[in-house]
Amino acid sequence: MDLSEINQIQQLAVAESLVAGLKGFAIPDPLSLAEWAAKHFYLSTESSYDEQAWNAWPYQEAIMACISNDEIEEIDWMKSARTGNTKIMLAAIGYFAEHKRRNQAMWQPTDDDRTAFVKTELDTMLRDVAIMQHVFPSHISRHRDNTLSQKNFIGSTLHLKGGKAAKNYRRISIDVGYIDEADAFDRDVEKEGDPYTLAAKRVEGSTFPKMVVGGTPKSKGFSLIEDRTLLADERFRFYIPCPHCEKLHLITWGGKDEPHGFKWRLNEDGEPDPDSVRHICPHCASLITQGEYLSVWKRGIFANEDRSIFLDGAGVFKDAAGNILPAPRHIAFLGVWTAYSPAASWQQILRDFWAAHKKKQAGDNGLMKAFVNTTLGEPWEETIEKTDADEIKARAEPYALGTVPMGCVLLLCAVDTQDNRLEATVRGYGRGCQTWTIAHKIFYGSPGEDAVWNDLEELLFDTEFQHASGKTLRIFATSIDSGGHFTQAVYDFAFRHFHRNVFAVRGSPGREKHIKNGVQKVDIDWRGRIKKRGLLLWHVGTNLAKDLLHSRLQLTRYGPGYMHFSNELTDEWFKQLAGEARAERQGTGASETRWIRMRNRVEAWDCAVYIVWLETHFELAKKPAKFWNALEEKVQPAILDLFLTPQETERKAPELQKAVPANANPAAAPAPPQKKRPAPPRRIAPTIGW
Repeated sequence: MDLSEINQIQQLAVAESLVAGLKGFAIPDPLSLAEWAAKHFYLSTESSYDEQAWNAWPYQEAIMACISNDEIEEIDWMKSARTGNTKIMLAAIGYFAEHKRRNQAMWQPTDDDRTAFVKTELDTMLRDVAIMQHVFPSHISRHRDNTLSQKNFIGSTLHLKGGKAAKNYRRISIDVGYIDEADAFDRDVEKEGDPYTLAAKRVEGSTFPKMVVGGTPKSKGFSLIEDRTLLADERFRFYIPCPHCEKLHLITWGGKDEPHGFKWRLNEDGEPDPDSVRHICPHCASLITQGEYLSVWKRGIFANEDRSIFLDGAGVFKDAAGNILPAPRHIAFLGVWTAYSPAASWQQILRDFWAAHKKKQAGDNGLMKAFVNTTLGEPWEETIEKTDADEIKARAEPYALGTVPMGCVLLLCAVDTQDNRLEATVRGYGRGCQTWTIAHKIFYGSPGEDAVWNDLEELLFDTEFQHASGKTLRIFATSIDSGGHFTQAVYDFAFRHFHRNVFAVRGSPGREKHIKNGVQKVDIDWRGRIKKRGLLLWHVGTNLAKDLLHSRLQLTRYGPGYMHFSNELTDEWFKQLAGEARAERQGTGASETRWIRMRNRVEAWDCAVYIVWLETHFELAKKPAKFWNALEEKVQPAILDLFLTPQETERKAPELQKAVPANANPAAAPAPPQKKRPAPPRRIAPTIGW
């Protein structure tokens, strides 16, 4: 071998080394998520029925194309079970980590859900998708870069969080966020907002921000994923051509009285024949089998609600004439349910429905609700208990806030604690627990600061409310919500003022036994021991208290339990009072009905609940007539029109407040609440009874 041959070999070796060394800096050809998944994604044994390479279904291809489209910032998918949402999110995680090197975060409903997802879905994907090992060399080792809560890839990071704690939505900056099974999240995470809003804050500032939310809906009106789809710029459903007439149509369940949808024959026993199930085309009334559907489903296409925009499998938006359109910023997919999936047979869908139907006929809606949610992919609509805000406001009465009408002889107050304010409702009680809303005050400021508590002290201890009789009333007792981020501040305030009937309370929704649902000592000394004379925390059976409030709000005639409202209260206040509804939800081991928020702000309703606790604590409903006689004699002298019957007097009370004499002299218009510093209170034990 001569010198020239040696030099040639050396040059080839150097060239090969350079190519190998520069591979890490190479820019790959841009791929869509669907293309990347078709090339690299793999279904692992632990997370799939069959271990195999990824073969996306037609409707999945379009959804995946939208996820990888940088022009689309928000994607919501309201779906049934077995339609591939989790697999799509899993493929997207791999795609954005390996192909686009973007920071990501996924939130699961709970920490346990997060752990299960990581172990059964994510870790197996990182193990079996070979290309991921180039950006995640720690996939088989226990390493700080490979934990249950965080995966550090080369060039990006994936955060994995449970959705219960507000802290899990802080201190991360990402490009892509995922929320899986949205309806299993709390609608208000520790009083800081809904999970979507908290998560979306993490993508603000990204060059290509993106949020992907998927989930099976639960109860109508309380579904986070349904709420998300209603906010979308465009909502898309998947249409297929009829194998007989070629016209596009949706696959729908239909119904007994519908001319289209699923139909079947009954056998001689009145039971359905699963082999006879067919889908009726709404255009030509042809009977379509599942096999015929699968022969044309690759020609299916997404369309928006008015069929003016079409979305193909490549993620291209077009109008009816075929012109390409810009992608909407926020899109939603809905109506893709189990019947669209080749992994589920139509025969089994019919069997599941019939089993649910027979249970429903026997009075058990559990299986039918599961069928509607998980098979049809639709929210369950049921009869729920709720209050109409407009109806309550329509019966408001013309008495001024800050004044006390006739019949009202005792004032109670409840305080709701928020991160930037305190909200207090003062409600007056009369005979038979008839009540009047006297005031609703908002004190802005952090509960971690003294100023806002000083303002509250002024209301609770210094303010005198003008009674229609000419006398004045002060607040007798107060309950303060200790939930949220300022628990200790509430404890401190309640402890300082226990002799003034100030109680720290906390809601305990669930299978409570009583509105007054228990008590515990919460004061701890420096040794970690409970103080013998420390503060008591009182637990409120909130669902029971709300049941009582709801029943009282349905009363339309003055008398025991009737709730009076001033027409000076704001529209927002009435909306807050009607901001929850009672609906059935799946609890631990069984379904149960609970009061659920329909809007973010319900402070007026919460205050009403805590006032009901005070009423229960002092046993006002059990007080005899002589108790109310004594209070009425003290507060309001019997100088009203002697020709009125007791019922007329009670009914006209709000109208009489400006004409009732005080000390035998005509009373002027009610003066605003007067502030008078009381004498220093005596150090006595808190009043528990009367």
